Amino acid sequence: MTALRPWTETRVVGTARPRIDGYDRVSGSAVYARDLVLPDMLYAAFARCPHAHARVRKVDTRRAETMPGVQAVLTGDSPGAKLPFYFGEKGPLSWLFDPHCRFEGEEVAAVAAETQAQAEAAARAIEVDYEELPFVVDMERALKPDAPAVHEGGNRAGEPDRYQRGDVARGFAEAEAVVEMTFRTPCAIHTPMETHGSVARWEGDRLTIWDTNQGVFDLRSAYAQFFQLPLSQVRVASAYMGGGFGSKLEPGKYTLAAALLARQTGRPVKLFLSREESFLCVGNRPPNVLTLRAGARKDGTLTALQLTSLGTGGAYPEGTSAGYLVSDLYTCPHVKIEETAVYVNAGKARAFRAPGFPQGAWALEQTMDALALKLGMDPLALRLKNVPTVSQRRNNLPFTSTGLRQCLEDGAKAFGWAEARRRPRAAGPLVRGIGVAAGMWGWDGEARGSAIVRFIADGSVSLTTGASDIGTGTKTVLAMVVSEELGVPPEKIQVDHADTATTPYAVLSGGSQTTHINAPIVRAAALDVKQQLMVMAAEQLKVEEGALELRDGVIVATNAPDKKVALKDLAALQEQQVLVGVGRRDPHPKGKVALPFVVHFAEVEVDTRTGEVRVLRLLGAHDSGRVMSRLSYENQVFGGMTMGIGFGMTEGRVLDRNTGKMANANWHDYKIPTAMDVPAEPVCLPVDPHDTECNSVGAKGLGEPATIPTAAAIANAVFDATGIRISETPINPTQMARLLAERRVGR
Repeated sequence: MTALRPWTETRVVGTARPRIDGYDRVSGSAVYARDLVLPDMLYAAFARCPHAHARVRKVDTRRAETMPGVQAVLTGDSPGAKLPFYFGEKGPLSWLFDPHCRFEGEEVAAVAAETQAQAEAAARAIEVDYEELPFVVDMERALKPDAPAVHEGGNRAGEPDRYQRGDVARGFAEAEAVVEMTFRTPCAIHTPMETHGSVARWEGDRLTIWDTNQGVFDLRSAYAQFFQLPLSQVRVASAYMGGGFGSKLEPGKYTLAAALLARQTGRPVKLFLSREESFLCVGNRPPNVLTLRAGARKDGTLTALQLTSLGTGGAYPEGTSAGYLVSDLYTCPHVKIEETAVYVNAGKARAFRAPGFPQGAWALEQTMDALALKLGMDPLALRLKNVPTVSQRRNNLPFTSTGLRQCLEDGAKAFGWAEARRRPRAAGPLVRGIGVAAGMWGWDGEARGSAIVRFIADGSVSLTTGASDIGTGTKTVLAMVVSEELGVPPEKIQVDHADTATTPYAVLSGGSQTTHINAPIVRAAALDVKQQLMVMAAEQLKVEEGALELRDGVIVATNAPDKKVALKDLAALQEQQVLVGVGRRDPHPKGKVALPFVVHFAEVEVDTRTGEVRVLRLLGAHDSGRVMSRLSYENQVFGGMTMGIGFGMTEGRVLDRNTGKMANANWHDYKIPTAMDVPAEPVCLPVDPHDTECNSVGAKGLGEPATIPTAAAIANAVFDATGIRISETPINPTQMARLLAERRVGR
């Protein structure tokens, strides 16, 4: 196989190409799991606990069982339904249908019927006798000795996570400026366009699941374990999915219930959640309270950072850490972090686009601005003073490339930072300000998997990969990689993906690793095919293999241009009909780490009469390595910025403290950003450090970094405009009006 030397210039990769499945997606011909209709299929729905904390005394399904269309009712007492779910360090903490319900929306029973309406009506008809229990939904209250216990043994979710290097006491003693601030971030909900759900079918002992998920192979392993089946007897497929943002990385109770009902009835079963259900039980971004202390010398050199964090993953264990950026984004010798997680009576968190990093950036990047103000420095200059060259969190491993400085400098120039800093603040009720915030993504994924490229005698190509396209354009990017190597237009490349029965293994599509991991795999497969084509051409043209070059579908002898042959005219290819290339992934570079960096710039306008904040401009400067597809790159950045606007300005779960119920479990009351909330022309500025070590295509992660610093940049711009530091998200007119009024009266 040809050695995978890094690309220099590319002809296809990096260009702006429409998605190869774009027509299918926008025309409605793409079949998502929610669209799937199988012969003789049943529809299912859950009965859910309406209380924040309760114990089930009795479940009466008699009325539901006699309702029109009902074919099966499933409870915790049904055969095979005693499946463990929600795991802790010592094993399962709950069950598929647990009689101890620890949050509003926990599953109590499920029904399968001939229609969706019949299933929902029957689920509502199930009568459940509950013993209501005391609840706690406030994480600070949960730590008090007299707080209701979510689990036996108290509400602490294990021992605090701690990280330390150096001596923070010494660091603060060396500091000539110190600031300390406390920040709060609310719980945010993923709310993907396509809600969570599955279609399950049994054929004997073989289970097939059509699912909306982000990693078919990981979920196959999970479902095989749940049902005690060999991996070969479980198939998981996900041709299209309508967003997940991390919430579809885990197995769902909806899949288990659909599979059990399908086995019970002998018919396929479809179970998809309603929009309201998706707010309660399939994940969220944990809320955090973060206290950060920072010290620096007069020249801006950081001497110490100390973070204390409190977070909750809801009623069951989930990561609530928000401290990675504090430990690795800026050079600092003395760092101490302590993070405590607690249980509350609310739905379990799940990974949510850069888990913990937007919260960490909200605190760190505002603290950096406050420190710059105390030092009398430009906030940009303070960041430039502390750009890292090694990953301090990873025992000072050097980065394969560090584009943070270039993101800061090039982004500032493109944004007009210096000019805007000199501009007088507007007089009158409308004031403007600018802000900057940085970030990085701290996970580089697992370097494993394989792909298959088939070159067919007519010159067309098929690519088979297990990678999921979760709406990010993965199929298009990987087709462009094949096109780059084989000279075949992307529209002539068929991509089959994300089906455990027909595609080779790929890691899950999460953690901004999909392109980073899979593009080199696909390139290796394409190069395998290319090598075979060269061997065939060398034999046919009677020249040395090393003297040949592939140009636009034609193999040419470099020292004799008249000697050439079109790929489709290769005699050996016509005889063989198909060439098969297999690609695998080289390990990550030893002794180095490949991580992306990001800087966002924002300009806002604040109406000091009403508290309304408008985001006028956003610019994202991203070091995510090589741009693989310019359109997909911009889609990721603009989508991430929009999600960051939501995190910073509009979104937040509201739990009623009197009932423990979620008060805004719908798109009307849970405010995700719309076209009216984003700048008319956001700017995407790729920064390519020409990384030749991270992998053979030079690409690093992009999906997560795109949302990390947005909210903090907006908050810093609001402070620049008003002089008011916003410590708690979301920055909405109600909060701003109150803070502006307090400033007017001198409080």
